[in-house]
Amino acid sequence: MKSIALPVGIVILCLALILGFGSNSFTVHMVVHMGIVAVAAPLIAHGLVGARRDPMARWTWMTPMLASLIELVVIWFWHLPVLRAAADASHPLTLIEQIGFLAAGLLLWIACLRPGEGRLAGTVGLLFTSMHMTLLGVLLALAPRPLYGDGAVRCFGISLPAAADQQIGGVVMLVVGAFAYLVGGIVLLAGVLRDGETLREGPRC
Repeated sequence: MKSIALPVGIVILCLALILGFGSNSFTVHMVVHMGIVAVAAPLIAHGLVGARRDPMARWTWMTPMLASLIELVVIWFWHLPVLRAAADASHPLTLIEQIGFLAAGLLLWIACLRPGEGRLAGTVGLLFTSMHMTLLGVLLALAPRPLYGDGAVRCFGISLPAAADQQIGGVVMLVVGAFAYLVGGIVLLAGVLRDGETLREGPRC
């Protein structure tokens, strides 16, 4: 799995980046966003952690919780209505936005997936990220009015009112983003508990 995680993650990242240009649909934006931070980033991070090319091998000060807070700031910053509108209107700004999402996602997943005693901290970091992803997704899905423009938008070839497009995008973030980080946290926690059980049992003859 580790040997193919990196190339698969890079392929998904490239597909997401291509999809992210030329659409003003918030749902399309959110599919791209989740594809980068919740699918491509963990796969790439899994392929890099522990390897010689691990970009954070010496960044021991970068804790999972700090990385989660950085991702929170990046995600909420780029979902401010004025910045969302600016990114939709500018390809260079869209690219900067996507690079920011990728950097924040890799930072978090690499910090959380580090082997050793930091896995419990990684569990906390991923679960906290799941919580703030859930909060933002709920706020976007339940907003009483569209925050990102008005009128109709084209979402994967379908014409939708801006309000419905935003609601679907919020649900995508709520389901995909929150689920990915929650599952990651649970898997790390299961590993911590399993290792603790092994230590208590001791070596078997």
